[in-house]
Amino acid sequence: MNAPTNSNRKAELLANTVEHVAIDQYDARPVIDAMRKMSFTSRDTARAADIWSMSLADPDCSTWLTLAGSTSAGGCMHIYRDMVKYGMIDAIVATGASIVDMDFFEALGFKHYQADSTVDDRELREMYIDRIYDTYIDEEELQNCDGTIYALCELLEPRPYSSREFIYEMGKWLAAGNAKKEGSLVETAYHEGVPIFCPAFVDSSAGFGLVKHQVERMKAGKPYLTIDAVADFRELTEIKLKAGATGLFMVGGGVPKNFAQDTVVCAEILGHEVDMHKYAVQITVADVRDGACSSSTLKEACSWGKVDVTWEQMVFAEATTVVPLIASDAWHRGSHKARKKPRWADLFLKA
Repeated sequence: MNAPTNSNRKAELLANTVEHVAIDQYDARPVIDAMRKMSFTSRDTARAADIWSMSLADPDCSTWLTLAGSTSAGGCMHIYRDMVKYGMIDAIVATGASIVDMDFFEALGFKHYQADSTVDDRELREMYIDRIYDTYIDEEELQNCDGTIYALCELLEPRPYSSREFIYEMGKWLAAGNAKKEGSLVETAYHEGVPIFCPAFVDSSAGFGLVKHQVERMKAGKPYLTIDAVADFRELTEIKLKAGATGLFMVGGGVPKNFAQDTVVCAEILGHEVDMHKYAVQITVADVRDGACSSSTLKEACSWGKVDVTWEQMVFAEATTVVPLIASDAWHRGSHKARKKPRWADLFLKA
């Protein structure tokens, strides 16, 4: 890696950090109550909040969060952590970037920064600044994250791991005193027994560390660690079988959305009778007309036997604008307080 040029200019661009909101900082109930009497996306948002609170109040329902996109980098990181901490989420399916490049990255002490939209991206490349729309990441820090994943690989037994198992080890490593920022989603999920699945795990900063580990081990003629995506599917399906009724809170679409929904079909293929996901909320800006999976509506998912349509709501909005409202509304209404944490991660702990 060549050293970035103009360190003063780089420091100037990375001056304003992204501040994450937390669901106990404000009470969104009056806003949701007002939206319920409105129309368009406002009323959809209020209905989504009502369905989500309903799933939390259902004593037989296990609630799952799916994450795609960059909302963690954009300021929602602590919302997802708090949903786990307060027992509002029992399992997570996410992109590798959400978990590694964003959450684990900040746990290592690094930050995301508010971007200056007028800067030429060629100038950013010269300074090793990566851009996510109006958010900056220091590439040098991100490569430190890559190296940390590599170092963790070197500490673990060289064998296949599901992404859930590897992320558990990441949380364990942070909890052992290695976190520069306490209370990350990865570490909180480790403590609360909430499994995190990343079915496309190597499509992230973790991938670089894993590849380096594998290449160096192959050159040395030594065994190496691998990620077993099939085990991910099997393990999440096991949770669906144990859980029975389930509710999905989906931010964006992509692989996490379909992966979580497909557990119903997988269970049937394995010879089990299972209910479709009982509750489902999806927040997306994807256009439904292109026929892509990320834009498929929850009603469409019903035709595949994945999601029931009694309690489902699509919200076509940019997620950072409505996730803080829905999450805060649910937290303040307090339905989660009577829930028992199932600690699905404990299903996979060796005796």
